[in-house]
Amino acid sequence: MDTLCKIRDIYRTIAEFEKEFEKEFGLSLNEGMLLCSLNDNQCLSSTEIANSLGLTCSNTSKVIKAVEEKDFIERTLGKEDKRQMYFTLTKEGKNKISKIKTSPLELPQSLKEIIK
Repeated sequence: MDTLCKIRDIYRTIAEFEKEFEKEFGLSLNEGMLLCSLNDNQCLSSTEIANSLGLTCSNTSKVIKAVEEKDFIERTLGKEDKRQMYFTLTKEGKNKISKIKTSPLELPQSLKEIIK
């Protein structure tokens, strides 16, 4: 039972961090992590994004749509398979992830202690 209570505390801390993150950057945590994944990999398919974020394909589609509507990512057709879509950061997306990375927003102390 102690483990369950610790997990509850982690979720609570992450939820509080996400509120601050949304307030500061106008993005959900999943949207920010999508930008981070594309920044690290430059071009990913929706399946690769889902795996990177640990989301279902359905949830990934919603996150992609939200970030795409904010003009932070763009989609392109696959060269060999025209049914496959790939996503990359736009100039605005690169600027946004740069702002996030240089932000003074820090990981909450309680999470720092957990991930030591």
